[in-house]
Amino acid sequence: MIGGGNVTEITYFILLGFSDFPRILAVLFVVFLLIYIVTLTWNLCLIILIRMDSHLHTPMYFFLSNLSFIDICYVTSIAPKMLSTFFQEQQTITFVGCAVQFFVFSIMGLSESCLLTAMAYDRYTAICNPLLYSAIMSPSLCIRMVLGSYLAALSGSISELCIVFQLHFCGPNVIKHFFCDTPQLLILSCTDTFFVQLLVAISTMLFGIVNALIIMISYGYIVMSIMKITSAKGRSKAFNTCASHLLAVSLFYTSSISVYLSSSSGGSSSFDRFASVFYTVVIPMLNPLIYSLRNKEIKDAVRRLQKRCSC
Repeated sequence: MIGGGNVTEITYFILLGFSDFPRILAVLFVVFLLIYIVTLTWNLCLIILIRMDSHLHTPMYFFLSNLSFIDICYVTSIAPKMLSTFFQEQQTITFVGCAVQFFVFSIMGLSESCLLTAMAYDRYTAICNPLLYSAIMSPSLCIRMVLGSYLAALSGSISELCIVFQLHFCGPNVIKHFFCDTPQLLILSCTDTFFVQLLVAISTMLFGIVNALIIMISYGYIVMSIMKITSAKGRSKAFNTCASHLLAVSLFYTSSISVYLSSSSGGSSSFDRFASVFYTVVIPMLNPLIYSLRNKEIKDAVRRLQKRCSC
């Protein structure tokens, strides 16, 4: 800690993590390590497959490869530090390290929210305007949408970083979580956080609620278009083109919103920590599986790759 006048600023935080579960620490470490390895493997393989197979050079798979990249960065901002502190007596993270983790986690989370919205527009165009799909979803538009997602997330993350880390932290310095997250940081501040909480709430509304609303409107039009299809086979085919995205959106928003609502007071119960594992570690592992499991184009691409490798 650094003293300055009557204020003592802390230079590091102590991450509680899962240290209050000493009997199952080894089991948790193995489980989280396996999840992290599987997440990296599945997402990297999906990115490589999409890049190598020309049949997958379409808007949907361009967005999907970027989603995999975001998920890799998203989980990597949390998992390595979490795993490294499992068997340390004092699970510390420096003030700067905490800020960096907060920033990377924030930008990747906001990028995923924006990208899921872009993917919803892609599905809306494919279902509601199939004849104009190629003309509307041009490569230049797809690139602009992805870059727009990253830039919007970058601006939001920088704003949140400046808002949260301009606060004074003079002790205690124990974060009752396994990573540096907004609610837990706010409760440790020794200054008034009302204005900060208001700004963070506004940022959450802009990125979370607005994106969720756009996705809901898009799927409203999609459902209406699907209902107009006369054949049951046609309706089933149309629904299958957006079922994976709808499942990914549902998992992302329901898990993150439920965790942030339950921890809005700044506390972090055991339930909050284990629930946070789901949207920070498990969902990035599930996304490539969701998009690949029942996807004929992905399966065909894997077969083509296997034939090329066997030649």
